[in-house]
Amino acid sequence: MATVVMYSEFVPAEPVHPHGYLVWRLSTKWRVAVDRALAPLGLTHAQYSALASIAALQADQTNPSQRQLADHTGLEALYISKLVRSLENAGLITRESDPADSRARQLRLTAEGTRVTEQAVQVVKHLIAQLLEPLGGAGSARAQQFQHDLNTLLQAPLEPPHPTGK
Repeated sequence: MATVVMYSEFVPAEPVHPHGYLVWRLSTKWRVAVDRALAPLGLTHAQYSALASIAALQADQTNPSQRQLADHTGLEALYISKLVRSLENAGLITRESDPADSRARQLRLTAEGTRVTEQAVQVVKHLIAQLLEPLGGAGSARAQQFQHDLNTLLQAPLEPPHPTGK
């Protein structure tokens, strides 16, 4: 039986936990595809996720804080802080003091950030259409069920196992 090394563990060629393996493979495939497609715009998948999230929150008349952005994207606050700094240095967003909380900073897309985000959204929409085509397209019942299933899995709590007592 062939083995591969993943996460410092030996994994049989046929995964012991196929669901986790498939989720990992799909998420990796997606991230790589988005990174490659957005490279001409000078963006990574993570930067796109932050910019698109800021745009979506601004559409709801909210200039999010870094904490709100972290919660919205599911990324760690420390990572969001570094990401926001790089986007600010690139001239794609501004960070302004929050009038309601002097400790918080509100994030806002610049004109250039809005332009780049709009282009990036179109690129990602094209990728989503490609991804969902085998399920019958984005509007198909299978694609809608897939979206429902993904939302269900995202809402499921994942806790590390509790150490057995000694």
